[in-house]
Amino acid sequence: MLESQRERVPLIDGGEPDTALAFLAFARSCVLKKVNGLDEEQLRRRLVVSDTTLLGLVQHLTDAERYWFGYTLAGDSRYAEVTSDMVVAPERSAEEVIAGYRAAIVESDAHIRGADDLNVRTAQPVNDETRTLRWVIAHMTSETVRHAGHADILRELIDGATGR
Repeated sequence: MLESQRERVPLIDGGEPDTALAFLAFARSCVLKKVNGLDEEQLRRRLVVSDTTLLGLVQHLTDAERYWFGYTLAGDSRYAEVTSDMVVAPERSAEEVIAGYRAAIVESDAHIRGADDLNVRTAQPVNDETRTLRWVIAHMTSETVRHAGHADILRELIDGATGR
């Protein structure tokens, strides 16, 4: 099948921070591409037994960005209790959820840029130990890529669009 949404992986290889951030940005871009051009009903359409929808994935990743970069890395207590829920409340519009993800990405990037280097330790422990920014970026990249894969499948089921 022809891939209608194909995007090249980043070829940035100039150093660990630049490479890591390029792949995180690529994963985020892939998620946003999967919701682009769909209407409210399509974004909320439940196509699998679980409550996973494209819009639910975006909401979940918004919470993950804020938890891992806002709370865990930076210590912002507003994000200590995010739900990471996949079910989007009916009163929240798709536009609002997607805008929230974009805003969370900007916030996360500001936290990342505010760190001196990848060895900076998290403000909050993970399993009783602080972790490095390197670990948080790797964790969020893997989380985002995992859900981008889910989004790939859901988007193909909705309208046949494929590709990363």
